[in-house]
Amino acid sequence: MTEKQYGGSTGRSSGEKSIKKNGMSNLQKQPQTKVKTNILENSNQKTNEQKILLAGKIAGEVKEYAKTIIKKDMLLLEIAEKIENKIIELGGKPAFPVNTSINEIAAHYTPSHNDTSIAHGLLKVDLGVHIDGWIADTAISFDLENSESQEASEDLKKSSEENKKLIQASKDALENAIELVSKKISPKGVSSGEEKEILTTGEIGKTIQETIESKGFLPIINLSGHQIEQNDLHAGLTIPNIDNKSTEIISQGLYAIEPFVTNGNGKVRDGKPSGIYMLTNPKTPRMPIAREILEYIYEEYRTLPFCSRWLVKKFGMKTMFALKQLEENGSLHQFPQLVESSNSKVAQTEHTLLITEKGVEVTTK
Repeated sequence: MTEKQYGGSTGRSSGEKSIKKNGMSNLQKQPQTKVKTNILENSNQKTNEQKILLAGKIAGEVKEYAKTIIKKDMLLLEIAEKIENKIIELGGKPAFPVNTSINEIAAHYTPSHNDTSIAHGLLKVDLGVHIDGWIADTAISFDLENSESQEASEDLKKSSEENKKLIQASKDALENAIELVSKKISPKGVSSGEEKEILTTGEIGKTIQETIESKGFLPIINLSGHQIEQNDLHAGLTIPNIDNKSTEIISQGLYAIEPFVTNGNGKVRDGKPSGIYMLTNPKTPRMPIAREILEYIYEEYRTLPFCSRWLVKKFGMKTMFALKQLEENGSLHQFPQLVESSNSKVAQTEHTLLITEKGVEVTTK
């Protein structure tokens, strides 16, 4: 699930490194645990690595499962729920609501509880898995124009061909970025803390941009990949999709790289509310149901994103009134959908990489 940069109310600007509990006496009665742990500072590193790798394995399997079920005109709600149920079936938990963003919607579209939208065009499926807060984040794009049909018009065939080219450009950019990271981060260098070759986030962005532009398209300049920590989807460094000249150094940790490719202007704007929320600064609400839902959010999701659809299933339609009050009193942040500024198509591909003293591993393959 991507991070928006350069303005707007999405991305890291909306998040907090830890949950504030101002006035939440009910929450304070619950056993308090450390929300976030840095993989490199925890004495139980081996166990944490196992959780990271398991989350990645599940994410990879679920992505393959998605390839087998997704068809044109399938309800987006059915797609999201089948993927989320498969994550749970395989022993993980969704790290965030499945994103099913179509065409010019680059990210942050998840179906509502009564969504009747159907899959078509250029569909991006962004999914996350976590084991005890350790996250795997991965995404894949689908061309659903069905241009191979004999009845397909020339316009449809042309649109489908462009979809495929956009998707391939995103795949190639991701592969080249991973190759760069693997080549520059050697096990010996990581272990000693003195890399023979220093790798910066700007170099990764340069590789992504050059790959995409060589295909005749543009990267989305204000969407990026991100570092990941326990219970913190967007932590530490950002991984740009352009050569932003950043000199921030890639070191040990967990990172999501996700090139976004467009045939448009190369920038996203905020769109409609997404129904995807994150707990930021809990404050005691007036409505009893809002207090009940806030306590549930804190216990179930902590700092990870969640959606109204999940809560409606548990609490019914009164959920919507509660969420409105919790958003108004500052307890929750709602992410907007992210739309390409010229309403042009966007493709996305994503993997999560783990860098340790042993080297680089793509966890979500």
